[in-house]
Amino acid sequence: MMNMPTVKLGVAAVSRDCFPKSLSASRRSNVVKACQEKGIEIYECPVTIENENEMLEAVEDLKKAGVNALVVYLGNFGPETAETLLAKKFGLPVMFAAAAEEFGDNLVDGRGDAYCGMLNASYNLGLRGIKAYIPEYPVGTPDEVADMIKEFVPVARTVLALNSLKIITFGPRPQDFLACNAPIARLYDLGVEIEENSELDLFASFNEHEGDQRIAGVVAEMEAELGDGNKMAGILPKLAQLEITLLDWAEAHKGSREYVAFANKCWPAFQTQFGCVPCYVNSRLTARGIPCACEVDIYGALSEFIGQCVSDDIVTLLDINNTVPSDIYLNDIKGKYDYALTDTFMGFHCGNTAAEKLSTRTMKYQLIMHRGLEPDKEPDITRGTLEGDIAPSDITFFRLQSTSDAKLRAYVAEGEVLPVPTRSFGGIGIFAIKEMGRFYRHVLIEGRYPHHGAVTFAHNGKALFNVFRYLGVEEIGFNQPKGMLYKTENPFA
Repeated sequence: MMNMPTVKLGVAAVSRDCFPKSLSASRRSNVVKACQEKGIEIYECPVTIENENEMLEAVEDLKKAGVNALVVYLGNFGPETAETLLAKKFGLPVMFAAAAEEFGDNLVDGRGDAYCGMLNASYNLGLRGIKAYIPEYPVGTPDEVADMIKEFVPVARTVLALNSLKIITFGPRPQDFLACNAPIARLYDLGVEIEENSELDLFASFNEHEGDQRIAGVVAEMEAELGDGNKMAGILPKLAQLEITLLDWAEAHKGSREYVAFANKCWPAFQTQFGCVPCYVNSRLTARGIPCACEVDIYGALSEFIGQCVSDDIVTLLDINNTVPSDIYLNDIKGKYDYALTDTFMGFHCGNTAAEKLSTRTMKYQLIMHRGLEPDKEPDITRGTLEGDIAPSDITFFRLQSTSDAKLRAYVAEGEVLPVPTRSFGGIGIFAIKEMGRFYRHVLIEGRYPHHGAVTFAHNGKALFNVFRYLGVEEIGFNQPKGMLYKTENPFA
């Protein structure tokens, strides 16, 4: 995927001066060897850190090597001040892990007490207000620590990306879509910049791109992607013009940032002025690593971008839209899949899901907008949706949101898209998440979340949870299993 950073890992060992320095250094080398055996590229800092001077030397060495994500490795108990200052001075994503003891016959000179030192490291990180990723069980053998490092990569990639992200919007939001409007102050806390523009700014730029020589080439790409689903070929030049407009805007407006995501107005005036719906363009930009959220959903775009960084794959943004009719459930789901009716729902949007994630792909028109804007006539200005059932897949449904009182909260739930026909329109799929009914009531409704959720096409719950924790999100909802009551759940129900 483009539009994301490449993580270059480094590991630096720390050593308390009353323990053998060689013990920490040799254990560090064993971790590097285990990483190499698992295909994990990692730079081994040659400085074993006992004090602040060596900490500064290590930071200089790591920066010179181009390391942008650091593993602070406690090969023994570790120096509390130097190891936490290392994280602070490094200034980029940091993980802490510690060495397990190795052999029962070497617990005198070969005992490192890193199990103990990890407690002090955590305490000192808290005292200094330093963020760090600490694995679920952060003490292990070289092989186990290598696995921990692998899980750190998506967290590090996301944090690096957010610190260089600009979200570009074209608004304002549509009327009666208050749910897509949230305080932007918390974006700055995350390191994200935002550029808010008028829909008129986009329209002016779009008109300037009329007749652009690149349009024919983009139309050819679209034709190849759509194949037999190219049912409305006449709208492709307008869509290509819009795609070029957005890409040029992103390049011209990145400023000091490296990565871009969009949150754009898409109705109702869009159709009458631009002469199309932007859904297919949104899908194509998202497929190339530039998430493009509908309805000026800024936190939807942010969530998509986070999901992309975590999964290293295409994402989408969907409405948590409608229930599954009981006849579909009884005929196609019950007895075939281990889900109750209330575990299922349909995730839908007009046509913004990438072609690669659909079972079939057809260029159509936006039915709901057509009813209001050009009833009783052949679709014209409402053309431009990419429609089809979403392909069966594991998924993670999630969202990071700022509340009305400007606090960050998030939810994460893993599930799947079932291989069951939807019999409906748009980009749509039948989603199944265990205990969705309770999750819907006691997380989504109780937490005042909007109807948009971001989707990754894999089980990425663990990584997303770790990312949100690293970012300082205190409230992270999830689909709790039976017997584990939500705070607001009636125990007598």
